Amino acid sequence: MKSVLAIRHVHFEDLGVFADLFAQSGYEIIYREAGVDDLSAIDPLAPDILAVLGGPIGVNDDAIYPFLRLELDILRRRLVTARPTIGLCLGAQMIAHALGGRVYAGTQKEIGWSKIDLSAAGKHSPLRHLQDVPVLHWHGDTFSLPIGASLLASTHITPHQAFATKNALALQFHPELDPKNFERWLIGHSLEIAVTPNVSVESLREDCLRYGASAARAGQNVLTDWLAQLS
Repeated sequence: MKSVLAIRHVHFEDLGVFADLFAQSGYEIIYREAGVDDLSAIDPLAPDILAVLGGPIGVNDDAIYPFLRLELDILRRRLVTARPTIGLCLGAQMIAHALGGRVYAGTQKEIGWSKIDLSAAGKHSPLRHLQDVPVLHWHGDTFSLPIGASLLASTHITPHQAFATKNALALQFHPELDPKNFERWLIGHSLEIAVTPNVSVESLREDCLRYGASAARAGQNVLTDWLAQLS
């Protein structure tokens, strides 16, 4: 059976609606918990797909969280061989860094539901399914575009929202979110919500009810197309 190895940083930021689609496509899902499991035991080339998930820490926090260095090493060794890799939020930033990009604090935190602006390349990529679909954003850091990467999407706050290289897809937003589990996000990020201007549990919950189902369907369509184009 084909396998997806997902490196998870906090339990509620999992593969979400991507998990069912991977299973339906014949993939076994294996989670490895950052900070708990021995990431040095991972063979970077063994999984058919490597997924690096989100979390409330940053790429540049490696002195505090040394396991980030192991993740970056895994990504560098994998990306150089063009093995299929997907990064979500923190995972996207780590892919950017592993490819030589710079990860840094954005001009402001981007938390909430809004549309992305697709580039010309994005409109001809799997992200075309997200045209005019509000998606969940939840990040403070962002990244420079790695050399040779194709920019797929932006927002007015974050110029680099998504990019692709051969067999790798980096998405700073969260198309994987399962709206049924969004309450876990609101609990897990309660402190960040409380100190972020113009963001509230009530507004995030209300917008999830409004946009979550359509974003999940579009996100699954993105993953379906990406899987189909892997070489």
